[in-house]
Amino acid sequence: MKKITKHIFAGVLSGALAFAFISLSCNRVQVQGSADTAFADTPAKAAVSIPKDSLGVLEALQTSFRSISTGVLPSVVEIDVTEKTTVPSSPFDDIPFFFFGNPNQGGSDQKGKSRERVQQGLGSGVIVRRTGNTVYVLTNNHVAGKATDIKVKLNDGTSFEGKLIGADERQDIALVSFEATKDAKIVVATLGDSDLVQTGDICLAMGAPLGYSQSVTQGIVSATGRSGTQIGNMNDFIQTDAAINQGNSGGPLVNIYGEVIGINTWIASSSGGSVGLGFAMPINSVKRAIDDFISKGKITYGWLGVSLVDITDNYKSELGVKGQNGAFASQVFIDSPAYKAGMQAGDFIVELNGKEIKSQSELVREVGYLTAGKDAAFKVIRGGKTLTLNVKIEERGKDAGNDNAKLWPGFIASPLTDELRKELEIKDSKVKGVAVVSVLEKSPAAALRIQNGDVITAVNDKKVSTIEEFYAALDLSKNKEIWFDVYNGGHTISTGKYKF
Repeated sequence: MKKITKHIFAGVLSGALAFAFISLSCNRVQVQGSADTAFADTPAKAAVSIPKDSLGVLEALQTSFRSISTGVLPSVVEIDVTEKTTVPSSPFDDIPFFFFGNPNQGGSDQKGKSRERVQQGLGSGVIVRRTGNTVYVLTNNHVAGKATDIKVKLNDGTSFEGKLIGADERQDIALVSFEATKDAKIVVATLGDSDLVQTGDICLAMGAPLGYSQSVTQGIVSATGRSGTQIGNMNDFIQTDAAINQGNSGGPLVNIYGEVIGINTWIASSSGGSVGLGFAMPINSVKRAIDDFISKGKITYGWLGVSLVDITDNYKSELGVKGQNGAFASQVFIDSPAYKAGMQAGDFIVELNGKEIKSQSELVREVGYLTAGKDAAFKVIRGGKTLTLNVKIEERGKDAGNDNAKLWPGFIASPLTDELRKELEIKDSKVKGVAVVSVLEKSPAAALRIQNGDVITAVNDKKVSTIEEFYAALDLSKNKEIWFDVYNGGHTISTGKYKF
């Protein structure tokens, strides 16, 4: 949510009254010699001729939109937030005060000091639950996640002091609560089933774009399953051409049944305004978050313990999974749930609990939704064979995935293509193996002095020439220690042994 400032435009009412006065005056004008003069507001006949059947369809559609808006808008709120942060002072901070007669506030005296910065912002939310006098509002983390003060404004203009119950940056979701008396007119939205949403479905986006509260725009679902990795979000998204602008964040995307199918989150735009590329989080992906926030104050995620990368079709061919959809586990964390269950670096994950896995981002989401302490069945392809591994999922900790010392092998293996040979200046055609890419600091590979650009020619003295052969040689069920033969600059050396 970009921060926006609400302006109060003086004179709007007087301008409107003036316009009304002028309009009324014009209606009184008599045109001499023109008895057939007609005015724009004279309902002499229908403006245009529309077949009765067609007009009935349009009126029915209009009535539907009115009914949806009337039923859902009372559950849509405006969220006004204030964020207070401490930032280093700058000599430029006080320049405006200098021009207004306070020259002593600026200059070198401020060096090394800090100041409090107050920012105000505005977003939207939707009421999703009421328990007694406590009302819960779902919104985005980027709307309320860092707020120090929150005000929730209902569609009738009533305002309440809000409280942040929980926020999650990874999923960009937050839950805010406020207290209302039992006789307060609180309308709880109905949450739909976003799994049923299809491209072409009619939808309405609601919220407070640019501060215009209780706005409704209409469009269709342009696509489903859009990745949010480019904005650092684990969700997939519903794409819509319904106008979504700054301030719409956190508001609901609604279907023709008046059910919330998504939470408006971001737009793709070169101008900062709506260009028909809006994105909403599917409501099914955040339903559990409501319970987690209320019971724990945070969202708990499942932890598998693998590092996933996207791979090309050529890479898939070398791995032996050509034409397969799935997620490639390039590395595995030692002592993680995956490691304990026998999952290995190089496994290509194609199924989770009977559900086909189509991509890396989908596996990240599905694992995140798993419950800690429960078993999950993963189907993987390894060395051309399909295996099923039962993994006992653990809760994802705050620093999960940050311990490079446990990430095996600590680098990504790449096919040694002709282009890569040229880049690495490998002229000897007898050199076969896999290239080393992205060595991680403090990882096992780093401990073995392996560097980017090295070529692994053998694992435990067994020659490897393809990606499939390389990962097969890393089989930890057969090896309790691993060492590599490494080619670099015309020389081949053996590394030390890494023991498990």
